[in-house]
Amino acid sequence: MKNKKPGKRTSKITGRHVSIFVPAGDCILSSVIGSYKILNTVNALIKTQNPGMVQPFMVQLVGLSAQTNLYGGAFNICPHTTINKINKTDIVIIPALNGDYAAEVKRNEAVLPWIIQQYKQGAEIASLCTGAFLLAATGLVNGKKCATHWLAFDAFQKMYPEVELVKSIVHEERGICSSGGAYSFLNLILHLVEKYVSHEMAVQCSKIFEIDINRFSQAPFSIFNGFKMHEDDAVMKAQQYIEKNYAERISVDDLANRFLLSRRNFERRFRKATQYSPAEYIQYLKIEAARRQLEGSRYNVSEVMHAVGYNDTKAFRTSFKKITGLSPLEYRNRFQVYRA
Repeated sequence: MKNKKPGKRTSKITGRHVSIFVPAGDCILSSVIGSYKILNTVNALIKTQNPGMVQPFMVQLVGLSAQTNLYGGAFNICPHTTINKINKTDIVIIPALNGDYAAEVKRNEAVLPWIIQQYKQGAEIASLCTGAFLLAATGLVNGKKCATHWLAFDAFQKMYPEVELVKSIVHEERGICSSGGAYSFLNLILHLVEKYVSHEMAVQCSKIFEIDINRFSQAPFSIFNGFKMHEDDAVMKAQQYIEKNYAERISVDDLANRFLLSRRNFERRFRKATQYSPAEYIQYLKIEAARRQLEGSRYNVSEVMHAVGYNDTKAFRTSFKKITGLSPLEYRNRFQVYRA
């Protein structure tokens, strides 16, 4: 089966084989069902709207075994086939893993050579949410960017430091797609529909399933906790100090002196341990505190700005939008619990 270069014309509909991998162990069931449902809905719409046209997707659930038990046996999935019977596929979808990521990757390591082989044969690989852990285990995204759930960033960075994480809802690079957390996987599936069928079909599906098609970043939803899965005691103490005093004026020089380090050495160790410079870490904590106040208090934007240690309105708004993707006012209107 030959892949044609994606375009905007309906003539690109070629009946691509889609393998939705069903992991051994535990995975997020909704990411399997949601992918299966949307792609087959596209097939049904094509059949109704364009009788006689080849359906765009041939969708199969593909597993390591004939049955997988999920959620303590509450649900069972019986894949259509197993990976050893699929020599060639066009799209591989990796659903979100659940539980201990390292253990789940280990449990599914038998699929890794198969995914690599499919990619080398021209298949597009798409990981959903924490399916990125299994994708990264293949080595295919080493030196590349990848999206996953923002809650899993710390664990992912510890396991795969050679992969650059992004907070995108959907990221595509060299035939590999990854998506942000939870139900943002639906946006990746719509991305595949747009890429291999048409923009019009993706919009139609977004309306049918009531999915916001214009979401691009996880930033408005993420919560900054700071990366602490490291063993640098001085950096850990510095993080704790910053978290208690973020509203005060803290200089990098003062921090380095407080923990008996040169500024250069302190900055190097801090970035190595946390993935952030000390200045970035302070900024992220200030903005996280501002977000919480905008969500849960009646303070106006100016009051929140001063409460978290900003005195310059322009600097506050610029930093806030850079980190969250929204202005402070937009963020408050979207997430505030209390209404005037």
